[in-house]
Amino acid sequence: MPELILLVLGGATILWFSWQTFRLSFRHGLPRLFAFCAVLALGVLNLRVWFASPLAWNQLISWPLLLASLGLVLHAVWLLRQIGKPRPGGFEATTRLVTRGAYRFIRHPMYASLLLLAWGIFFKDPAGLAGLALAGFASLCLYLTARVEESENLRRFGEEYRVYMRGTKRFIPFLF
Repeated sequence: MPELILLVLGGATILWFSWQTFRLSFRHGLPRLFAFCAVLALGVLNLRVWFASPLAWNQLISWPLLLASLGLVLHAVWLLRQIGKPRPGGFEATTRLVTRGAYRFIRHPMYASLLLLAWGIFFKDPAGLAGLALAGFASLCLYLTARVEESENLRRFGEEYRVYMRGTKRFIPFLF
């Protein structure tokens, strides 16, 4: 029962914060909403083993992924606010293209952070097929969101973004 309450409250919170994105771009917001919900479900699914066997192999993989996720999202938000000069009402609607820090190597540090979060939570209990499905679904949704955002950024920043895309990877520096 507590898991169901967490899912409902967490889902409502995600929907509340996603509402502004839906108003701006439904194509952008829907897969991202699904990604957040999949990560939430994954977290609730693995809540019972979150701190179990802290030195087990899977926990030794999980915690660095979770910490990297936190560091990357904080770094990306800071860069967007400081360099991107966002319009009032949100830090994502930047008026300048950010190409420094993590953005120097990858185009989507915040989505990469969510990927790290999803897989970090998955490794809390990697034996579950449901967890693998949720982490995989979140990854697919983040990939689709990034593709939509790239087309939006091409319209917003034009050739500058096209050049930037040629010199960076989507999520993993030098690889993908």
